[in-house]
Amino acid sequence: MRTVKTLLAGDHFVRNDLLAAALSTIPDVAFEFREVTLPWPLTPYGRVAEVDEASDAEDQLIEALAGVELAVTQMGPFTERVLDAAPDLRFLVVCRGGPVNVNVAAAADRGIAVASTPGRNAVAAAEHAVALMMGALRNLPRLQRTLEQGEWRSDLYAYDECGLELDGSTVGLVGYGAIGQRVARVMLAFGARVLVADPYVEQAPEGIELVELDELLRQSDVVSLHARLTDQTRGMIGAQQIAAMPRGAVLVNTARGGLLDYDATVDALESGQLGAAAFDVFPSEPVPAGSRLLTAPNIVMTPHLAGATRQTAHRAGSIAAEAVAAFLNRKHPVGLVSAQ
Repeated sequence: MRTVKTLLAGDHFVRNDLLAAALSTIPDVAFEFREVTLPWPLTPYGRVAEVDEASDAEDQLIEALAGVELAVTQMGPFTERVLDAAPDLRFLVVCRGGPVNVNVAAAADRGIAVASTPGRNAVAAAEHAVALMMGALRNLPRLQRTLEQGEWRSDLYAYDECGLELDGSTVGLVGYGAIGQRVARVMLAFGARVLVADPYVEQAPEGIELVELDELLRQSDVVSLHARLTDQTRGMIGAQQIAAMPRGAVLVNTARGGLLDYDATVDALESGQLGAAAFDVFPSEPVPAGSRLLTAPNIVMTPHLAGATRQTAHRAGSIAAEAVAAFLNRKHPVGLVSAQ
């Protein structure tokens, strides 16, 4: 049985005990674990040196990486400085959809293979997107506030005040990855017509209509964003795109705040061009005091928690263990971003 020195750099969500339990199921390998517990989500992540969305813990990692061959993390800042201090590191797994907190080019230069855990939060994020969508369609926050204020607003049953149904509505999904695909299945089950705009999808699955973004915006009663944030997608939905949507449409974003112009969104909510909106992600997180989003009408918001389920944390560990097992057996790991 081989022994592998392994760093677990988990946090308070993807915990080290979950990672250790998952890796310990790999047969014929004895892991010598070294652990660092990063502060996320109790302390927000940010940019660290040249990497994004990481915990500020370079010094902790440098101290822990001596002699380590494998590392598993979620928010660890694997910058060039950290990688320079890890001459024995051969494989790094990031328990996220993509290794944004890793200098992948620097890792490749040093012969370190990097993998992520795609799909680990797809179920949670899809369910949360649907929950936000339905909350916006039926204006649930407003209804709850009336009860909290001691009011019984039967007048909200009026035609001009009540919400909309998904059944018979047209729902447009911008992006058709693991999360978008799950949302699509739920929408079809509700009886909605589903449009998809995604330049990487060549043929629409049965029951899904593949269209260009402009067409999706013109036809959709509900638009839900599920695209990755890249140089090409940044700011893809702005005032012009919102104006192209049917008046009273609903806009949902559980992907990344950089996809959307939020000032234009608030303008559209205030004018009635948008009937409602729902967001789990924002251009600046936390949302700053005084943001127009905090007083905008007909809006549902959660603090970037779409992927926050216990199953997501366990699934991250399981996918990471599969990647480690494949690497140790000289196979192609799932989620491999760069090879040695």
